Amino acid sequence: MQDCILEKSLQAWTYNFTKNTTERVGQICLMQGKKRQDVQTVLAGDIFTLIKLKSTRTNDILGSQNLGDEKIKQIQQIKFPEPLLDMAIYSKSKGEEEKVGNALQSVLLEDPTLHSRYNAETKEMIVSGMGSMQLEVMVNRIKSRFGVNVELKTPKIPYKETVKGKAEVQGKYKRQSGGRGQYGDCWLRIEPIERGKGFEFVDKIFGGAIPKNYIPAVEKGVLEAMSEGVIAGYPVVDIRVTLFDGSYHEVDSSDMAFKIAGAMALRKGVSSANPTILEPIMNVEVSIPEEYLGSVMGDLNSRRGRVLGMERVGKRHIVKAQVPMSEIFQYATDLRSMTKGAGRFKMSLAYYEELPAYLAQNLIEEYQKTKKQEEE
Repeated sequence: MQDCILEKSLQAWTYNFTKNTTERVGQICLMQGKKRQDVQTVLAGDIFTLIKLKSTRTNDILGSQNLGDEKIKQIQQIKFPEPLLDMAIYSKSKGEEEKVGNALQSVLLEDPTLHSRYNAETKEMIVSGMGSMQLEVMVNRIKSRFGVNVELKTPKIPYKETVKGKAEVQGKYKRQSGGRGQYGDCWLRIEPIERGKGFEFVDKIFGGAIPKNYIPAVEKGVLEAMSEGVIAGYPVVDIRVTLFDGSYHEVDSSDMAFKIAGAMALRKGVSSANPTILEPIMNVEVSIPEEYLGSVMGDLNSRRGRVLGMERVGKRHIVKAQVPMSEIFQYATDLRSMTKGAGRFKMSLAYYEELPAYLAQNLIEEYQKTKKQEEE
Protein backbone atom coordinates (compact mmCIF):
# COMPACT_ATOMS: atom_id res chain seq x y z
CA MET A 1 0.00 0.00 0.00
CA GLN A 2 1.50 3.27 -1.10
CA ASP A 3 2.23 6.19 1.24
CA CYS A 4 1.54 4.02 4.28
CA ILE A 5 3.10 5.08 7.59
CA LEU A 6 2.65 3.09 10.81
CA GLU A 7 3.39 5.13 13.92
CA LYS A 8 4.70 3.45 17.02
CA SER A 9 2.25 3.77 19.85
CA LEU A 10 1.05 1.48 22.61
CA GLN A 11 -2.45 2.64 21.72
CA ALA A 12 -2.06 1.93 18.00
CA TRP A 13 -4.29 -0.78 16.55
CA THR A 14 -4.24 -2.55 13.21
CA TYR A 15 -6.75 -4.88 11.61
CA ASN A 16 -6.14 -8.51 10.61
CA PHE A 17 -8.19 -8.97 7.44
CA THR A 18 -7.44 -12.70 7.26
CA LYS A 19 -8.88 -13.48 10.70
CA ASN A 20 -11.22 -10.48 10.98
CA THR A 21 -9.74 -9.45 14.31
CA THR A 22 -8.03 -6.36 15.72
CA GLU A 23 -4.37 -6.48 16.82
CA ARG A 24 -2.77 -4.08 19.28
CA VAL A 25 0.64 -2.86 18.10
CA GLY A 26 3.21 -2.31 20.82
CA GLN A 27 6.76 -2.23 19.45
CA ILE A 28 7.89 -1.76 15.85
CA CYS A 29 11.39 -3.02 15.04
CA LEU A 30 13.80 -3.43 12.18
CA MET A 31 15.81 -6.67 12.29
CA GLN A 32 19.49 -6.96 11.37
CA GLY A 33 20.42 -10.59 12.02
CA LYS A 34 20.01 -11.08 15.75
CA LYS A 35 20.03 -7.36 16.43
CA ARG A 36 16.78 -5.49 16.90
CA GLN A 37 16.39 -1.77 16.31
CA ASP A 38 13.29 -0.02 17.66
CA VAL A 39 11.83 2.58 15.30
CA GLN A 40 9.04 5.16 15.46
CA THR A 41 7.70 4.82 11.91
CA VAL A 42 7.97 2.55 8.90
CA LEU A 43 7.16 3.27 5.27
CA ALA A 44 5.65 1.22 2.47
CA GLY A 45 8.26 -1.24 1.23
CA ASP A 46 10.02 -1.61 4.58
CA ILE A 47 10.44 -5.06 6.12
CA PHE A 48 9.80 -4.79 9.85
CA THR A 49 8.67 -6.67 12.94
CA LEU A 50 5.65 -6.19 15.18
CA ILE A 51 6.17 -7.65 18.65
CA LYS A 52 3.75 -9.91 20.55
CA LEU A 53 0.81 -10.06 18.19
CA LYS A 54 -1.86 -12.34 19.62
CA SER A 55 -3.71 -13.93 16.71
CA THR A 56 -1.64 -13.01 13.65
CA ARG A 57 0.20 -15.82 11.89
CA THR A 58 2.33 -16.22 8.77
CA ASN A 59 0.57 -15.05 5.58
CA ASP A 60 -2.08 -12.98 7.37
CA ILE A 61 -2.87 -9.54 5.89
CA LEU A 62 -2.73 -6.52 8.23
CA GLY A 63 -3.83 -2.97 7.53
CA SER A 64 -6.05 -0.10 8.49
CA GLN A 65 -9.65 -1.15 9.09
CA ASN A 66 -11.02 1.65 6.92
CA LEU A 67 -9.38 0.27 3.78
CA GLY A 68 -11.90 -0.81 1.15
CA ASP A 69 -12.49 -4.44 0.19
CA GLU A 70 -11.20 -3.78 -3.33
CA LYS A 71 -7.76 -2.77 -2.05
CA ILE A 72 -7.56 -5.83 0.18
CA LYS A 73 -8.45 -8.13 -2.73
CA GLN A 74 -5.47 -6.72 -4.66
CA ILE A 75 -3.07 -8.04 -2.03
CA GLN A 76 -1.91 -11.53 -3.00
CA GLN A 77 -1.21 -13.99 -0.23
CA ILE A 78 1.97 -16.03 -0.58
CA LYS A 79 1.45 -19.41 -2.26
CA PHE A 80 3.78 -21.78 -0.47
CA PRO A 81 5.08 -24.90 -2.24
CA GLU A 82 3.79 -28.31 -1.21
CA PRO A 83 6.19 -30.36 0.97
CA LEU A 84 8.21 -33.06 -0.77
CA LEU A 85 9.78 -35.14 1.98
CA ASP A 86 7.94 -37.17 4.66
CA MET A 87 9.57 -38.37 7.87
CA ALA A 88 8.24 -39.92 11.06
CA ILE A 89 8.98 -37.98 14.24
CA TYR A 90 9.52 -39.78 17.55
CA SER A 91 10.30 -38.65 21.08
CA LYS A 92 13.57 -40.07 22.38
CA SER A 93 12.05 -40.34 25.88
CA LYS A 94 8.88 -42.21 26.74
CA GLY A 95 5.98 -40.19 28.05
CA GLU A 96 6.87 -36.98 26.18
CA GLU A 97 4.47 -37.48 23.27
CA GLU A 98 2.25 -34.62 24.46
CA LYS A 99 5.23 -32.25 24.72
CA VAL A 100 6.29 -33.21 21.21
CA GLY A 101 2.79 -32.49 19.92
CA ASN A 102 2.67 -29.03 21.53
CA ALA A 103 6.16 -28.14 20.29
CA LEU A 104 5.36 -29.35 16.80
CA GLN A 105 2.16 -27.32 16.70
CA SER A 106 4.05 -24.15 17.61
CA VAL A 107 6.77 -24.73 15.00
CA LEU A 108 4.24 -25.44 12.25
CA LEU A 109 2.51 -22.11 12.88
CA GLU A 110 5.76 -20.32 12.02
CA ASP A 111 6.58 -22.20 8.81
CA PRO A 112 3.68 -22.93 6.40
CA THR A 113 5.91 -25.18 4.28
CA LEU A 114 6.01 -27.66 7.17
CA HIS A 115 3.02 -29.98 7.52
CA SER A 116 2.15 -32.77 9.94
CA ARG A 117 -0.42 -35.52 10.14
CA TYR A 118 -1.07 -38.67 12.14
CA ASN A 119 -1.05 -41.88 10.12
CA ALA A 120 -3.59 -44.13 11.83
CA GLU A 121 -2.52 -47.17 9.79
CA THR A 122 1.12 -47.08 10.88
CA LYS A 123 0.46 -45.24 14.19
CA GLU A 124 3.11 -42.61 13.42
CA MET A 125 3.24 -38.83 13.47
CA ILE A 126 4.44 -37.74 10.02
CA VAL A 127 6.13 -34.40 9.36
CA SER A 128 6.57 -33.13 5.82
CA GLY A 129 8.95 -30.48 4.52
CA MET A 130 10.83 -29.29 1.46
CA GLY A 131 13.94 -31.33 2.27
CA SER A 132 16.02 -33.06 4.92
CA MET A 133 17.83 -29.86 5.94
CA GLN A 134 14.58 -28.08 6.77
CA LEU A 135 13.37 -31.00 8.90
CA GLU A 136 16.69 -31.18 10.75
CA VAL A 137 16.44 -27.45 11.53
CA MET A 138 12.92 -28.08 12.85
CA VAL A 139 14.24 -30.84 15.14
CA ASN A 140 16.98 -28.55 16.51
CA ARG A 141 14.45 -25.77 17.05
CA ILE A 142 12.17 -28.08 19.05
CA LYS A 143 15.12 -29.17 21.21
CA SER A 144 16.51 -25.69 21.89
CA ARG A 145 13.21 -23.89 22.38
CA PHE A 146 11.06 -26.52 24.09
CA GLY A 147 13.66 -28.82 25.64
CA VAL A 148 12.26 -31.93 23.93
CA ASN A 149 14.58 -34.44 22.26
CA VAL A 150 13.06 -35.87 19.09
CA GLU A 151 14.41 -37.88 16.19
CA LEU A 152 13.38 -38.45 12.59
CA LYS A 153 12.94 -41.90 11.09
CA THR A 154 11.91 -43.21 7.72
CA PRO A 155 8.12 -43.69 7.90
CA LYS A 156 6.67 -47.16 7.92
CA ILE A 157 5.07 -48.24 4.68
CA PRO A 158 1.28 -48.74 4.99
CA TYR A 159 1.29 -52.22 3.49
CA LYS A 160 -1.90 -54.27 3.51
CA GLU A 161 -2.66 -57.98 3.47
CA THR A 162 -5.17 -59.84 1.31
CA VAL A 163 -5.85 -63.29 -0.11
CA LYS A 164 -5.72 -64.73 -3.62
CA GLY A 165 -7.56 -68.00 -2.93
CA LYS A 166 -10.56 -69.35 -1.04
CA ALA A 167 -10.81 -71.26 2.22
CA GLU A 168 -13.52 -72.63 4.50
CA VAL A 169 -12.45 -72.85 8.12
CA GLN A 170 -13.85 -73.39 11.59
CA GLY A 171 -13.26 -71.15 14.54
CA LYS A 172 -14.21 -72.85 17.79
CA TYR A 173 -13.67 -71.34 21.22
CA LYS A 174 -14.45 -73.54 24.22
CA ARG A 175 -13.40 -72.91 27.81
CA GLN A 176 -14.59 -74.59 30.99
CA SER A 177 -13.20 -73.62 34.37
CA GLY A 178 -15.93 -74.41 36.86
CA GLY A 179 -19.32 -72.74 36.72
CA ARG A 180 -20.40 -71.16 33.50
CA GLY A 181 -18.02 -71.74 30.60
CA GLN A 182 -17.45 -70.11 27.21
CA TYR A 183 -18.55 -71.63 23.92
CA GLY A 184 -18.60 -70.18 20.42
CA ASP A 185 -18.35 -72.06 17.13
CA CYS A 186 -18.50 -70.62 13.61
CA TRP A 187 -17.62 -71.65 10.07
CA LEU A 188 -16.35 -68.95 7.70
CA ARG A 189 -15.70 -68.87 3.98
CA ILE A 190 -12.84 -66.49 3.05
CA GLU A 191 -12.44 -65.30 -0.55
CA PRO A 192 -10.98 -62.30 -2.41
CA ILE A 193 -13.06 -59.46 -3.83
CA GLU A 194 -12.27 -56.63 -6.24
CA ARG A 195 -9.23 -54.56 -5.29
CA GLY A 196 -10.25 -51.47 -3.35
CA LYS A 197 -13.63 -52.83 -2.18
CA GLY A 198 -12.36 -53.32 1.36
CA PHE A 199 -14.53 -55.85 3.19
CA GLU A 200 -17.84 -57.66 2.88
CA PHE A 201 -19.52 -59.73 5.58
CA VAL A 202 -22.28 -62.11 4.48
CA ASP A 203 -24.67 -63.86 6.85
CA LYS A 204 -25.70 -67.24 5.39
CA ILE A 205 -26.86 -68.87 8.62
CA PHE A 206 -30.03 -70.92 8.23
CA GLY A 207 -32.04 -72.96 10.66
CA GLY A 208 -30.75 -71.19 13.77
CA ALA A 209 -27.30 -72.83 13.77
CA ILE A 210 -26.13 -69.60 15.43
CA PRO A 211 -28.68 -67.30 17.11
CA LYS A 212 -29.09 -63.94 15.37
CA ASN A 213 -27.92 -62.01 18.43
CA TYR A 214 -24.45 -63.64 18.23
CA ILE A 215 -23.81 -62.91 14.54
CA PRO A 216 -22.70 -59.26 15.11
CA ALA A 217 -20.16 -60.58 17.64
CA VAL A 218 -18.67 -62.88 14.98
CA GLU A 219 -18.36 -59.93 12.56
CA LYS A 220 -16.73 -57.81 15.28
CA GLY A 221 -14.16 -60.52 15.96
CA VAL A 222 -13.44 -60.80 12.24
CA LEU A 223 -12.90 -57.03 11.93
CA GLU A 224 -10.59 -56.88 14.94
CA ALA A 225 -8.46 -59.73 13.59
CA MET A 226 -8.34 -58.03 10.17
CA SER A 227 -7.10 -54.77 11.71
CA GLU A 228 -4.25 -56.60 13.49
CA GLY A 229 -3.13 -58.51 10.41
CA VAL A 230 -2.33 -62.19 10.03
CA ILE A 231 0.92 -62.92 8.19
CA ALA A 232 2.88 -59.69 8.64
CA GLY A 233 0.93 -57.48 11.03
CA TYR A 234 -0.73 -55.26 8.38
CA PRO A 235 -4.50 -54.72 7.98
CA VAL A 236 -6.34 -57.30 5.89
CA VAL A 237 -8.40 -55.83 3.03
CA ASP A 238 -10.38 -56.78 -0.06
CA ILE A 239 -11.94 -59.99 1.24
CA ARG A 240 -15.45 -61.38 1.56
CA VAL A 241 -16.20 -63.28 4.76
CA THR A 242 -19.28 -65.51 4.68
CA LEU A 243 -20.63 -66.97 7.91
CA PHE A 244 -22.42 -70.15 6.82
CA ASP A 245 -22.52 -72.55 9.76
CA GLY A 246 -21.72 -73.01 13.43
CA SER A 247 -23.11 -74.17 16.75
CA TYR A 248 -23.87 -72.77 20.17
CA HIS A 249 -24.51 -73.79 23.77
CA GLU A 250 -27.66 -72.60 25.49
CA VAL A 251 -25.80 -71.77 28.71
CA ASP A 252 -22.12 -71.22 27.85
CA SER A 253 -22.40 -69.22 24.60
CA SER A 254 -21.85 -65.46 24.78
CA ASP A 255 -20.96 -62.48 22.61
CA MET A 256 -17.35 -62.69 23.79
CA ALA A 257 -17.08 -66.38 22.92
CA PHE A 258 -18.37 -65.83 19.39
CA LYS A 259 -16.18 -62.77 18.94
CA ILE A 260 -13.09 -64.83 19.82
CA ALA A 261 -14.28 -67.66 17.57
CA GLY A 262 -14.73 -65.24 14.65
CA ALA A 263 -11.21 -63.86 15.11
CA MET A 264 -9.75 -67.37 15.31
CA ALA A 265 -11.52 -68.41 12.11
CA LEU A 266 -10.41 -65.28 10.24
CA ARG A 267 -6.74 -65.84 11.09
CA LYS A 268 -6.94 -69.49 10.11
CA GLY A 269 -8.84 -68.69 6.91
CA VAL A 270 -6.47 -65.97 5.69
CA SER A 271 -3.47 -68.22 6.34
CA SER A 272 -5.12 -70.99 4.26
CA ALA A 273 -6.33 -68.81 1.35
CA ASN A 274 -3.00 -68.03 -0.33
CA PRO A 275 -2.29 -64.75 1.51
CA THR A 276 -0.18 -61.97 0.02
CA ILE A 277 0.97 -58.44 0.84
CA LEU A 278 -0.08 -55.32 -1.07
CA GLU A 279 2.13 -52.26 -1.41
CA PRO A 280 1.08 -48.67 -2.20
CA ILE A 281 1.98 -47.39 -5.66
CA MET A 282 2.40 -43.64 -6.18
CA ASN A 283 1.69 -41.47 -9.20
CA VAL A 284 4.82 -39.35 -9.71
CA GLU A 285 5.30 -36.34 -12.00
CA VAL A 286 8.85 -35.07 -12.37
CA SER A 287 9.63 -31.73 -14.03
CA ILE A 288 13.24 -31.41 -15.24
CA PRO A 289 15.42 -29.67 -17.84
CA GLU A 290 16.16 -31.79 -20.90
CA GLU A 291 19.79 -32.49 -19.99
CA TYR A 292 18.72 -34.57 -16.97
CA LEU A 293 16.03 -36.58 -18.76
CA GLY A 294 18.06 -39.76 -19.24
CA SER A 295 19.42 -39.97 -15.72
CA VAL A 296 16.02 -39.30 -14.14
CA MET A 297 14.23 -41.93 -16.24
CA GLY A 298 16.96 -44.47 -15.49
CA ASP A 299 16.68 -43.70 -11.79
CA LEU A 300 12.90 -44.20 -11.83
CA ASN A 301 13.32 -47.58 -13.51
CA SER A 302 15.86 -48.60 -10.87
CA ARG A 303 13.25 -47.89 -8.18
CA ARG A 304 10.90 -50.52 -9.64
CA GLY A 305 9.05 -47.68 -11.31
CA ARG A 306 7.08 -47.72 -14.58
CA VAL A 307 7.44 -44.69 -16.82
CA LEU A 308 4.00 -43.96 -18.28
CA GLY A 309 4.82 -41.07 -20.57
CA MET A 310 6.64 -37.84 -21.14
CA GLU A 311 5.70 -34.40 -22.46
CA ARG A 312 7.49 -31.16 -23.12
CA VAL A 313 6.28 -27.97 -21.44
CA GLY A 314 8.34 -24.96 -22.48
CA LYS A 315 12.00 -25.72 -21.80
CA ARG A 316 11.21 -28.51 -19.35
CA HIS A 317 10.15 -32.13 -19.64
CA ILE A 318 7.41 -33.70 -17.52
CA VAL A 319 7.98 -37.40 -16.82
CA LYS A 320 4.97 -39.33 -15.52
CA ALA A 321 5.60 -42.60 -13.74
CA GLN A 322 4.26 -44.97 -11.11
CA VAL A 323 6.66 -45.96 -8.35
CA PRO A 324 6.26 -48.00 -5.14
CA MET A 325 6.05 -45.79 -2.06
CA SER A 326 8.88 -47.70 -0.40
CA GLU A 327 11.25 -46.61 -3.17
CA ILE A 328 10.35 -42.92 -3.24
CA PHE A 329 10.66 -41.65 0.36
CA GLN A 330 14.03 -39.93 -0.13
CA TYR A 331 13.32 -38.83 -3.69
CA ALA A 332 13.31 -35.11 -2.89
CA THR A 333 16.93 -35.29 -1.80
CA ASP A 334 17.97 -37.65 -4.59
CA LEU A 335 16.30 -35.60 -7.33
CA ARG A 336 17.92 -32.41 -6.08
CA SER A 337 21.31 -34.13 -6.22
CA MET A 338 20.73 -35.58 -9.71
CA THR A 339 19.55 -32.31 -11.25
CA LYS A 340 21.66 -29.84 -9.24
CA GLY A 341 18.48 -28.42 -7.74
CA ALA A 342 16.68 -27.94 -11.05
CA GLY A 343 14.24 -30.84 -10.69
CA ARG A 344 10.78 -30.70 -9.13
CA PHE A 345 8.22 -33.40 -8.52
CA LYS A 346 4.82 -34.13 -7.01
CA MET A 347 3.18 -37.40 -6.13
CA SER A 348 -0.11 -38.92 -4.99
CA LEU A 349 -1.41 -42.38 -4.15
CA ALA A 350 -2.45 -44.35 -7.24
CA TYR A 351 -3.45 -47.82 -6.04
CA TYR A 352 -2.24 -50.93 -4.23
CA GLU A 353 -0.67 -53.91 -5.98
CA GLU A 354 0.93 -57.17 -4.92
CA LEU A 355 4.40 -56.89 -3.41
CA PRO A 356 7.05 -59.07 -5.11
CA ALA A 357 7.42 -62.41 -3.33
CA TYR A 358 11.04 -61.89 -2.21
CA LEU A 359 10.18 -58.60 -0.55
CA ALA A 360 6.99 -59.98 0.99
CA GLN A 361 8.92 -62.88 2.49
CA ASN A 362 11.30 -60.48 4.22
CA LEU A 363 8.38 -58.65 5.84
CA ILE A 364 6.75 -61.90 6.97
CA GLU A 365 9.97 -63.24 8.49
CA GLU A 366 10.65 -59.97 10.30
CA TYR A 367 7.11 -59.92 11.72
CA GLN A 368 7.26 -63.53 12.87
CA LYS A 369 10.63 -62.92 14.52
CA THR A 370 9.31 -59.84 16.37
CA LYS A 371 6.18 -61.68 17.42
CA LYS A 372 8.21 -64.57 18.80
CA GLN A 373 10.42 -62.19 20.81
CA GLU A 374 7.33 -60.51 22.30
CA GLU A 375 5.87 -63.86 23.35
CA GLU A 376 9.11 -64.82 25.06
